[in-house]
Parts: sequence; structure tokens; C-alpha cells
Amino acid sequence: MDKHLIEDIQRISHSLFEKNFFGVFHGSISARVTANGFIINSKDTILNKVTEESLVRLDCQKRDYRWSLANSDVHIHEHIYESIPNAKYVSYTMPPYATAFSLRHGKVSPQDYYGKQILGEVIVYDPKNFDDWIERAPYEVSRFFLKNDAHLLLIKGFGLIAYDRDITEMAKKIAILENSCRLIALSNNL
Repeated sequence: MDKHLIEDIQRISHSLFEKNFFGVFHGSISARVTANGFIINSKDTILNKVTEESLVRLDCQKRDYRWSLANSDVHIHEHIYESIPNAKYVSYTMPPYATAFSLRHGKVSPQDYYGKQILGEVIVYDPKNFDDWIERAPYEVSRFFLKNDAHLLLIKGFGLIAYDRDITEMAKKIAILENSCRLIALSNNL
């Protein structure tokens, strides 16, 4: 695996973990490595200490034993990479303020400068039924990204799926959305 790519994933993953956007065994991060291949954290990876050994390399054209080692979000990542050619990085996080905001609102309309300038409005997607969400998620998430000019999908009560061509830009957008939701929550208590 490419050393610089792994270092980027380690750096961003550690940062997202430190911000409480990933849990101990919760969340995922991946990177496209070929037209049909990507690396993703394994299902037992603690995301503040990603190593080359904790990443699984997968080929979308060839199912083998490695798919069973990958994080449970693997099919969401797979469908995004197959549907969106310019997706280089994908993550699933659960930023607390944004996820809490999603429980009561249909969209995030940032009130802060960076939220307005960089994100604009962010739609909250309602999966309606959590009983079969994991089976539907890969198709519904990729369909949303194809229909909307967005790199973030905040899913009610589930968390945030993000993709981008640049891993730092992806992390920045996640952090800006979380900060916008935190500022809205804090301003409601003033």
C-alpha cells in the first residue's frame, strides 16, 4: 500500500477520533486505490490507531475472504466508489451535535460564517425504518449523492457519510458541519 496514503488516513482518522466523530469500534474511513479497488479499515480497528495491518484492500470486481474482514459499512463505501468516479475518500462518522440535530430537523441551515460559506444547507435524510437500513443504505446513499450536488449526507439518527477528492477537505467539511450544529445548539440555550 502507498505509504503517503496510509499516513494521510492515519492522520485524519486520528483527528476525527479525537474530536469524538468516531467511536472505539464505530465509524469507517476508506480510500480509492484503483478504478475498482479501495482500502477500508477492518471491523476491529480502533480508529485512533490505524495501521497498515488494520486496513483491508478490496476489489469491487472480485469478492474474496477479505470482504468479511472489512468494516460493516463496506458496502456503502463500495457503492459510492462505483457510482461516483471522482470519490477518492469516503468516511462514516457520527459527530454528536450533527447527529443530535438530525433527530429533530430536516435540514441544517448554518448560521455561522464558515458553515454558510463552505457548506450552505445540508439535507437531513430520513431512513424512516431502521430495521432494514443496513441493507438499503448502500443503494440509498449512493443514489442521494448522484441526485444532489453534495459531498455530505447527514442521516437522521445514524450519522454522517462524506466523500471527497481530498481527505483534508472531507475532514474539514465534517468539522464545519459539526461546529455549525454545535453553535446552533449553544445559541438556542442563550
